[in-house]
Amino acid sequence: MRVHTILFFFCFAFTLLQSAERPNIVVVLCDDLGWGDLENYGHPHIKTPRLMQMAAEGMQFSSFYSAAPVCSPSRVGLLTGRNPNRAGVYDWIPPVKGGVIRNSRNHAQLRKEEYTLSRMLKDAGYATCMSGKYHCNAMFNSPDQAQPHDHGFDHWFATQNNASPSHANPKNFVRNGEPVGVVEGYACQIAADEAIDWLELHHQNDADQPFFIYLAYHEPHEPVASPADLVAKYEKVGARNKEEAEYFANVENLDAATGSLIDTIDRLGYRDDTLIIFTSDNGPETLMRYGSAKRSYGVSGPWRGMKLHTHEAGSRVAGIMRWPARIEAGSTDDQPVSSLDFLPTFAALAGADLPTDRQLDGTNFLPATAGERINRQQPLLWAYYNSYDGQQHIPTVAMRDGDMKVRARLEGMSNTSNVDSSTIAQVKAAKLVDFEIYDLSKDPGETTPLDIEGSPLPAKMQKLYEDLLADSHVWPAVAKP
Repeated sequence: MRVHTILFFFCFAFTLLQSAERPNIVVVLCDDLGWGDLENYGHPHIKTPRLMQMAAEGMQFSSFYSAAPVCSPSRVGLLTGRNPNRAGVYDWIPPVKGGVIRNSRNHAQLRKEEYTLSRMLKDAGYATCMSGKYHCNAMFNSPDQAQPHDHGFDHWFATQNNASPSHANPKNFVRNGEPVGVVEGYACQIAADEAIDWLELHHQNDADQPFFIYLAYHEPHEPVASPADLVAKYEKVGARNKEEAEYFANVENLDAATGSLIDTIDRLGYRDDTLIIFTSDNGPETLMRYGSAKRSYGVSGPWRGMKLHTHEAGSRVAGIMRWPARIEAGSTDDQPVSSLDFLPTFAALAGADLPTDRQLDGTNFLPATAGERINRQQPLLWAYYNSYDGQQHIPTVAMRDGDMKVRARLEGMSNTSNVDSSTIAQVKAAKLVDFEIYDLSKDPGETTPLDIEGSPLPAKMQKLYEDLLADSHVWPAVAKP
């Protein structure tokens, strides 16, 4: 009897330990949100009370990075823990029209062969849900390319790219393969409500099963639409015109949607054992690039550049985490943390094995949540062949190594949005030139390049880039009709 009692308590304690070590995980991803667009990152007008509260209850990061400075590769990097070039996603993915592959870019997708954190968590026993903007394939909701369920999502509610025709009353959402038609409301609230409904049903069916939610907003990417009361609020306070007021309102609206999900997590009793991460897919769009971006009033804070740049603002984004069981309330961290780090970190949390048949580019960020240093084995690297410098599109490579930022141009190749069998030779022959080195601790705006004479950093980035290029996926060329 005594032995049975001891075994019972041992098993009970082990179950509790497993529960504590396997938290629920929620990733909230914005689209084109600038580093400086939130109240807690210094925006002078936009009010984001729920994210202010999330930061006060958790940790705010000042050196948080997306995997790429543009949407599709950023999302692929987040899901795979790999530089997106390895998966063959080099730029944003346009939809295939009429089901006909017209160029190699139409092949672009997150292939079934890639190993995703959603698949890993599902295999580890997590219930999984994706809601919002997918943008990881060209043939959305088609058997001809991989869809969210092929990457481990039990439930998905998504669009290929933007909410259409705008954030208001979109009509292009698909739920588990079935188009749902017009949905009344605003996209961020619609996506958050879907995740909330799924979580409540999950709680009813199996409250003890850990869950993973990937909530990917369309906001504040164009075409922006925002609730009239919020727009009116900003027309009176701080906004220079209605278009700017609509952008400000858009950010506050996604703040409220995030608060709704957090409230549900807390109400259902998951507060202490849930890691929530809030971030963005890349830096802000602005009024500079194209005419239809007339509501793109995102700001990048002190960082140089914008979306598409390999200077800081292209991929330095907001990063907030809340996990009451582990993260000290009101804490901050300035270590470089990347969405590439999600997969190895979540593997550690879920007790899952990391794949050994492919190169991963992230590292476990858990030490940072306890105020300790991250053991990053290699610097963060971005290779974007269609980057923008404010005037033109050029292929560039950038690296963050400690406080140092290195950037160079690729000479001998044209800017491109894809790499296929007809262009790979030119890409491989291109040379890194015009190196720039900045000490971000002293020069956050990347205004004054340091002398590269004698610095080991250019050679270090060269080696990392060569390794990446050798492992980058090459698509088949498509003959022009």
